[in-house]
This record gives sequence, structure tokens and C-alpha cells, in this order.
Amino acid sequence: MDLLDAINKNDIDKIKEILIDNPSLIDGESFFAAGKVGDINVIRYLVEYSRISLNEYDSEHRNILHYAAMSNRADTFEYLVCKCGMSPFEGDINLVTPWKLAIDSESEDIIKWLQDKYHHSYDDYYQNPIRRGMFPDPSICRVGGDYYMVNSSFIFFPCIPISHSTDLINWEIIGYAITNPEWAHLDELEGGRGFWAPDISYYKGRFYITATYRLNDVPPTYRRQIVVSSDKPEGPYSEPAFIDEDGIDPSIFNDDDGRRYMLLNRGARILELDETATRQISEAKLLYYGDMKRAPEGPHLYKKDGYYYLLLAEGGTGIGHRVTISRSKTLMGDYEPSPYNPIMIQRDDNAAIRRCGHGDLVETLDGRWYMVYLCGRMVDNKWSILGRETAIDPVEWTSDGWPVVNSGDGPSAMQLKPYADINSNISNSDTNTNYNSQEIRLSLAGLPMDYMTPRPFEDGAVKVTGSDKKSLKLDIRGSRAPLSSVDSRNIVLKRQTDFECSFEAALTLKNLYAMNGGINKDAIREGQSAGIIGYYDENTWISFGVICQKDNDSGACNLYMYVQEHIGLDDILKISGEPITIEDYRNPNGDFSISLKMEISYLKRDFYYKKIEENTDAYVLFDHKDNVYYLCDEAVKMGKRFTGALMGMYAYQGDTDKEFRVLFSKIN
Repeated sequence: MDLLDAINKNDIDKIKEILIDNPSLIDGESFFAAGKVGDINVIRYLVEYSRISLNEYDSEHRNILHYAAMSNRADTFEYLVCKCGMSPFEGDINLVTPWKLAIDSESEDIIKWLQDKYHHSYDDYYQNPIRRGMFPDPSICRVGGDYYMVNSSFIFFPCIPISHSTDLINWEIIGYAITNPEWAHLDELEGGRGFWAPDISYYKGRFYITATYRLNDVPPTYRRQIVVSSDKPEGPYSEPAFIDEDGIDPSIFNDDDGRRYMLLNRGARILELDETATRQISEAKLLYYGDMKRAPEGPHLYKKDGYYYLLLAEGGTGIGHRVTISRSKTLMGDYEPSPYNPIMIQRDDNAAIRRCGHGDLVETLDGRWYMVYLCGRMVDNKWSILGRETAIDPVEWTSDGWPVVNSGDGPSAMQLKPYADINSNISNSDTNTNYNSQEIRLSLAGLPMDYMTPRPFEDGAVKVTGSDKKSLKLDIRGSRAPLSSVDSRNIVLKRQTDFECSFEAALTLKNLYAMNGGINKDAIREGQSAGIIGYYDENTWISFGVICQKDNDSGACNLYMYVQEHIGLDDILKISGEPITIEDYRNPNGDFSISLKMEISYLKRDFYYKKIEENTDAYVLFDHKDNVYYLCDEAVKMGKRFTGALMGMYAYQGDTDKEFRVLFSKIN
């Protein structure tokens, strides 16, 4: 009998005999097996007398407490929590906690023990990140009992989403800072540039949003700052006022004496603004360069108990990102760093939530404090394909007057809800709502609130109809420029918010059928294409749909299924060996219609199609991709890569004046 057999048979005497003779035999596999069996005597012996470490993790980043949660042995679970200091709130690589595993395993004794110990049920907790998918660089403010948050939008339009919440956990987009395409100034900008790191604040009945407008790397101007304002949080906002001070990550601070200031990196520089916050009236001066001294950015200033507190993001926005704080009795310094710095950092190199930084503090109406901050979840410990997301954790103030986030433990996977009594009807992610019932709300740009386009879409190019998400239809005019060009337009996208999800839409081409059979040449021309897409920027995407090509022998136009990967300067094309039998896809209105679906599982993509009227089981697999690593920050080294994977619909018209329009419906 080997050690694993002895553990599975719960033979404590044999376990002792084996380990006394050969102490090195104990390993993670055996330890986790003991946890799943759950015998308290075996666990105590292994913890207190064997050479095993409680820092053992499996391939899913689960520890012994995760396994013990499935045993329904409350005595063992209690021992590991109370005597060994293990946390039932620690998430694995998918953010599954021991508490959640106890629920999934129906370990009723453990569930009861947890509820008795913490005086809460599992439903009283939330999970980070609270804004999933591309929601980086959060800034937050409170007005009364309402919270408002903004995030970077880069070259996507409408610009700078504004989200609202009443409980700090459930959010919905209510508007955008820039919805007029003439005010966006994005047309020539490369992917990853545009509007960076916005800040939202409230002053004398108006909301103010400032952000960096990041241009292409063409001298002499690389960065400008913009300020917009509105008396309504959802907008419309004023035309952007430009402040030509170099730097990134602006924020506005309103002092008690009525003077207004803007902060910018490097470190934290400060300049005074006029009353309208649209004009710079002093030179910028350095307040403090930061604690770590590497890439200090994202400055925010707060006044509390006679101190000015200066919050900074440091270490760069990748692994090693962090939040630090310093303070001064006077606005202009000198600033003293906190002895508790960094107040937010992920120290576990294999944890699910990584690259934590760029935070902003908010005080609740009843005097509690929280910090929102960006983070990233990675596939294979390498690829942050969902982009940088937003998390939140509570802030405690020490007896000597310093803020500490989440007791200094880094980002939480599971945390008590700030407002347990609020039953919010807002979804935790705009894109995770039920398309069969959710009402359609359009932004002032004319798109559903959770949709965007790379750079402003052309006038009249995207027409939206439908009163709810079940009836949503998008009529898209094809772009004259290809998807790989900064001039490409009318690609309608939404965030990918989960590692495992799907996107599907029915594509309809009107007037495709010629009177004498075949394809009507006036409806579609050679090279034109349309379909669904996984998109990061113009440099990296994967499209799936139909393309029109001429037959080499007859010269007749035919439709083909195709998948195209665009990775930097390379294109990989798979096209169906035979043309589509278009008569098979004639819908009741006499138009060509085909359903397309992209199944997503981490870095894998499966592409399916079917007749629109057939059920889901009729989907036919067209292509499989094992590794779309290129839809993330860490992939192709071209341009600025700060966004995240998106999904949506496109149409390509090509260089012709003949309009090519495609109708998309049944979008989910």
C-alpha cells in the first residue's frame, strides 16, 4: 500500500508508518487527497508532523482548504481556517473560493459553520472583478447615494463610458463623455491611443470629466488633456476643452478655498485651473515623484482630517503594478510616503487577479471608504485576453491616519457587499444580461449602451432598431477600408467579459437572389464580405462570415464561408472548398440569411453556421482555432496595446460607390 492508497482508505496508522520511514513521500497530490477525504486526524498529522507546506497549490491554484470544502467535514474545515489561518475567501484560478466549493458540493455542515462564524450567507458577498472585460483605469465619485464611474475607451466611440451604481457592485453604463463624432478626433489615431485614464468629479452642481487625449507618435505633440462637463451624469457633455500640458492621467481636485487644480504624471504634478476647469492658469509643479520611483502615474488627491492624501499608481500597468499613498499638511508639500505602501499589490504570481493598480478612493454616505482599481486576469499565466478590468475593495484607516486596502492582503476574490440591503436590478456587467428580456437603451451616439465602434462610424452607416434585446437589429453599411486599416469603419463591438462565452448573430443580405438564379451582381460584388468578429485592434482580429468571389471558369460570383486571422502583418485565411448553395438560405422574406456563431473557451475559438430557422442543434462547425493569443495586450508588439478582446459584427464594402448593407439580427 502506498501513501495515496493509505490516505484514500483513511488508514492513519499506515500513513504514519510510511512517512516515518520516508518523510519525503508527502506531496501536494497526497495532501489534497487527504483534504478531500477530510479526516481530522489525518489532516492534523500531516499539518503538524509531516514535511508538507500549507502553501501547496494544484494546477488550478487550489489549496488544501479548497479540497477540504468538498469533504463536508466541518471539524477539518474549522481546523484549517482557525488553527492554520487559511481563508475561505481565497479564489482559485477561476476565482472559485472554498466557500463556493462547499456550496457546489452540498457540504451542508461546512456551509452552516461558515454562516455561523462570519454571520453572513454566501449571497451577502460579491466577487471581483466588479466590471469585467475592458474597463480599465477606473475613477469614481459619489453624489448623495449614487456612485458614478468612468473608464478609458481609447479609440473606441462613443468615448469614455459613464457607469452608475447605488451599491458599488452592480453597475450599468448610462452615458458617455463624448458622443458627437466631430468632437472625438479619433479618425487618424492608431489602436490603443485616444482617450486614456479619465477622472470624474462633481463640483457646484456639475459633473466634470477629464482625460488624456493620446495622439500618434508624431512630433511635436503627443499628449493633450481634455475637460468636459454636464449638469447630468449621463450627459450630454460640453465640447471638449483642451489643456496643452504634457502628461497622462489627469484628475481634478477642488480645494476647500474654492481653487481648482489638475494633477498629471510623471509622479504627481499640479497646475491650477480657472473656475470652469477649462483653462490652465499656472505652471505645473511637481508635488511628489512617488514611493517606488518607477512609472508613477494616475495621481488623485483627497483632503481628510487636515491632511492632503496623494494616491499614485506605480510600477507600470503590467505585472508589478501597485497603488501607493503619501500625505502632507499643505497642498504643495512636502509629501511623506505611507509606511504601509504599497496599499494595493498582488504578491501571488499565480493568482487569478493580477496587475492591480491605478486606483481611486470614494467615501460612502455613512463614512466608510472603498477603492476601485484596475486588475487583469490571465490565461496560462500569460495572456490577459479580457483586458484590464475594475475591482473594488474596502479601505480601513489606521490609528495613525493612513488608508489600508483590504487589510493589506492585496485584491480579494470574494468580499462582503457594501450594501447588503440593496436589491439592485442592475446587471454586474452590461454584456451579461438576458437578451430575451432586456430593454434596449441607446447612447446619444445612437448605439446600444454596451456597444462601440473603433473610431466614429460614418453618418447613416449603422442603423439600430428594436425595443428590446430580443428584437435588436443592426443595419450596417460596409466599410470602404479593410479591417486591418485605421480607416476601417462601422465595426460594431461589445466587450468580451468571460473566458468562456459565445457570440452569435444572423446575417441577412437583401436582394441577393437574381431573377434567373444565382447572385444578383447589384447586391454583392467580388471581395465584399460580412460576418462576426473577435477584435482587439486593426492589427489583431479574427473574422468569420461570408465572402463573395468570382468563379475562375465561369466568372460568376459565388458566396463562400471563410475565417480570417489577422496577426500583425500576417493573414491566415480559410475558405470553404465549395461555394454556399444560396437557395438553402433563402428566408421567408426572400432574402439570404445565415446564422453565425463563435464559441469562446479561453484561447480557443469554434466557428459555426446554420440556417436561420433551424434550432441550435443544427449548427455546423466550420473551423476551430486553438490559440487566439493575439487578442490581448501581451501579443503582437505593434502600437499601444492597452485594451482587450471584443466581439461583434462587421461588413466590408471595398472601394466602390455602390452601397453594400448587411442586416444583423438575433444578436446574442
